[in-house]
Amino acid sequence: MKKLLVILLALAMVFSLAACGGTEPAPEGEGEGEGEAGYEIAMITDIGSIDDKSFNQGTWEGIVAYAEENDITHKYYKPTEQSTDAYLAAIQLAVDGGAKIIVTPGFLFEEPIFIAQEQYPEVNFILIDGNPHNADYSVFRTDPNTVGILYAEEQSGYLAGYAAVKDGYTKLGFMGGMAVPAVVRFGYGFAQGAEAAAEELGITSIDLKYHYTGNFDATPENQTLAASWYAEGIEVIFAAGGLVGNSVMSAAEAAEKAVIGVDIDQSIESDTVITSAMKGLAASVQSALDAYYSGSFPGGESLIYGADKDGVQLPMATSKFKTFSQADYDKVFTALADGSIVLKNDTDAESATDLGLSIVKITLVD
Repeated sequence: MKKLLVILLALAMVFSLAACGGTEPAPEGEGEGEGEAGYEIAMITDIGSIDDKSFNQGTWEGIVAYAEENDITHKYYKPTEQSTDAYLAAIQLAVDGGAKIIVTPGFLFEEPIFIAQEQYPEVNFILIDGNPHNADYSVFRTDPNTVGILYAEEQSGYLAGYAAVKDGYTKLGFMGGMAVPAVVRFGYGFAQGAEAAAEELGITSIDLKYHYTGNFDATPENQTLAASWYAEGIEVIFAAGGLVGNSVMSAAEAAEKAVIGVDIDQSIESDTVITSAMKGLAASVQSALDAYYSGSFPGGESLIYGADKDGVQLPMATSKFKTFSQADYDKVFTALADGSIVLKNDTDAESATDLGLSIVKITLVD
């Protein structure tokens, strides 16, 4: 009888998990720590993978670092698909699993968090790269149990474009993923940085191919396009699209050309990566978690992390520049941080060709 009861309970657990869906096994070491049962800090991944060497990974690394330092249980949940319902199902699973604070990376969570923050008022949410709104964007609302964190990607892109031209590159490519605000800001900043460096150096013309792939995936199509750009003379491509970067790196390796990574330091991914336009993902997540656990959670606010808050940077220690120096970097970074350099972002121009550039010649690629 006892054996039958154990079997029935096991089957019940299996069917319960199958009905909830939206997760995959936690990485080794995840969830370690003392305290009450369940996982106190949860992350819901976006459509990418937890080891995407980009946005998901950078956010998760921040969570792991904070949780392990403070001995707090933690776990990530991967939705079954890209949809509001799937994201909400994963959030419910995290709540049922004991989550007190949930971190969601990416603009795709704006609508799910708009709903979840009201459904689970006892749970706190950290929304990275977005602010909560309803399905038709008619209502934006960040409740007291939620904080939105945005980044000045145009500044990070500016640093990358400025450094590339200062280092001798004059034929550039920007291959973004989906044309969402964060990706657009990266591209606009990249073009403006290239323009500023060219002006300082007395260069009269910089070529820039510009394209959004419409996805964040490593695909044969993305690799083929990157390869064609390199074959046409492009020297370095800024790949701002998650796993799109893997396609660009593969093309660069074959052509012996260069790549600029995105979000985190991607130099370990390929010898072709000369630098990365980074966001302070881990630092900002740790800051928000620390605020929660110290009782000063900035609920209801939308925070913007730029150079003034170390929210953007280039990884100079691992960058493969030939002439662009630490002193060059410090000078331009300080100018961004103190507001001496003011940039156009996604709200100031409808497309990259509307940035008012005179030296950088932008070719939009369909």
